[in-house]
Amino acid sequence: MQSPDNNTTPQLPSELTALPRLMSQRELAVYLGKSTAWCERARWAGEGPRYVKLGRHVRYRADDVLAWIEANAKHSTAGV
Repeated sequence: MQSPDNNTTPQLPSELTALPRLMSQRELAVYLGKSTAWCERARWAGEGPRYVKLGRHVRYRADDVLAWIEANAKHSTAGV
């Protein structure tokens, strides 16, 4: 009988590999070129990307971040 190899990385089942990646607040700030304080203020004011709360942790789905960016795209500065 062979002993289990404890040094192998567990593999996700194939149906889970399509799950969206979750970004931390710090990763979002770097991606947007903003500060983490800006991310917090935008979240508190309801002005930033949608987020997911996992216990004490805030995470952002890439699709939600891209949708928020697209929703904030402007064609002109008139009437802003």
